[in-house]
Amino acid sequence: MKSLLSFLFVISIINLNAQTRISVKYPGSASKTPLDGRLLLLVSKSNASEPRFQVSDGPGSQLVFGQDVENWKAGEAKIFSGNEFGYPIQSLKNIPAGEYYVQALLHKYETFHRKDGHVVKLPMDRGEGQQWNLAPGNLFSKPVKIKFDPKSTASVSISLDTLIGPIEEAKDTKYIKHIRIQSKLLTEFWGRPMYIGAHVLLPEGWDSHPDVKYPLAIFHGHYPSDFGGFRTTPPDPDLKPNYSERFHISGYNKIEQQEAYDFYKIWTGPNFPRVLAVEIQHACPYYDDSYAVNSESIGPYGDAITYELIPEIEKRFRGIGQGWARFMYGGSTGGWEVLAAQVFYPDEYNGCYAACPDPIDFRAYTVVDIYKDKNAYFLQSDFKKTARPAERNYLGHVSATIQEVNYRELALGTKSRSGQQWDIWEAVFSPVGKDGYPQRIWDKLTGNIDSNVANYWREHYDLSYIMKRDWNKIGSKLQGKIHIYCGDMDTYYLNDAVYFTEDMLKQLDHPTYDGEVDYGDRAEHCWNGDHTQPNYISRLRYHRMFIPKWVEEMKKRAPAGADITSWRY
Repeated sequence: MKSLLSFLFVISIINLNAQTRISVKYPGSASKTPLDGRLLLLVSKSNASEPRFQVSDGPGSQLVFGQDVENWKAGEAKIFSGNEFGYPIQSLKNIPAGEYYVQALLHKYETFHRKDGHVVKLPMDRGEGQQWNLAPGNLFSKPVKIKFDPKSTASVSISLDTLIGPIEEAKDTKYIKHIRIQSKLLTEFWGRPMYIGAHVLLPEGWDSHPDVKYPLAIFHGHYPSDFGGFRTTPPDPDLKPNYSERFHISGYNKIEQQEAYDFYKIWTGPNFPRVLAVEIQHACPYYDDSYAVNSESIGPYGDAITYELIPEIEKRFRGIGQGWARFMYGGSTGGWEVLAAQVFYPDEYNGCYAACPDPIDFRAYTVVDIYKDKNAYFLQSDFKKTARPAERNYLGHVSATIQEVNYRELALGTKSRSGQQWDIWEAVFSPVGKDGYPQRIWDKLTGNIDSNVANYWREHYDLSYIMKRDWNKIGSKLQGKIHIYCGDMDTYYLNDAVYFTEDMLKQLDHPTYDGEVDYGDRAEHCWNGDHTQPNYISRLRYHRMFIPKWVEEMKKRAPAGADITSWRY
């Protein structure tokens, strides 16, 4: 990050008619052109970390208020008067009097002239994986402590003088290479150059076996800054142990380093299958990845990955280049993606291992049945108002409701632009609305479900429904390729959709699905089918677990004459 000496935002707190107002300005030296984006006001009770890092779904979340700014000219004031939507408190007017740390941030938007004729304003990923509080080019202030009292006439000025600088690109090493290509398909759709890429882990002996071609092991998941879980040196002895709130373990950072180093030794050892392991980068203007399918609002990412990126990886790094020699694995978002890609491109991939997948049956869109329920936020009742849960721990203790997590997103961005989980599901699954943005599956304020949008989701992205509907066409191509794993206490209730899908798969015949569905007892999110290890360990072993598993299964489905030996040196 660097200081902008010529750049100044000013925020002043002014009391008019006993109502606190916050005014945001920037001078002409800040930008030669008007600015578009989401202007966020962040308020916290502590400064243990900056307020921009203290907004979350859980009970410890601090405050955020947002407003859209378009064509924002220098010298023009943008006012926070209490009418802007906020989370967890919806209005600035309702903040109790007291001492707070205040910070402001502008999340910049770009204008896209899409192929479908719509003009939309969205935050382009800038190498950070769609993180509004880390995105290079965003402008923010240093936290300032103030006394906040709606009855006071005091005013406070805050300078926003910091620019988030660029992120350094990952560098090639002996084992890890990086590829980035401009996608013709996505560039045409978005009306500007669009890129996708990958981190490629080369097998031991790749350089000394120049005539060997290799299978492709494709790991799907959230935006990877580099190939994860691979480390060629022992754990750092001077690393200060941290504490994992999620797993209640001290020194989890050292555990991660040890697991990464152990994988390096396994990867380069004498008995591990020699394959190309790939982690894909496909952040889009709505999220840190595209969900690897074609979508009305996001574009043809499924085709771009399958028909542009993967063939280029195989060309550059000597992949076999045939569907029987490719398989996919991943968890959470990646779990949904690998199952979706296998279903939508059954000839291009020879197996998927989907751990803790995002909702694969929309009768259990976490805990909402979008086809039968009228409201996503509350149980249907004549007199009670029971909130639907969104997150829990392995004991079932709830830390957030669906309404709360959707309200956080609404404060961070309108029109599905928060860059968060529920908005990206909407951006991927929904048809385009008249304004060019995704149609809402439900009203973000009230939670009332749109049945027309729900029906569109079912026909296009309800994976369980689509497999059953199309089994007579694709069943023979999917037989034996589907593996699904989920903890029965998944943090986000994703096991409910897996139950529905398992029931459906077991009823299929001509052919039978011949796959696998398994559950982890009291396991939370990211359980991947390993009953021998606790979740905090098994989640770090996707590569070492699924690559050997697939190599054995592949032998049953490899076509006659396929080379299944030259790469097993």
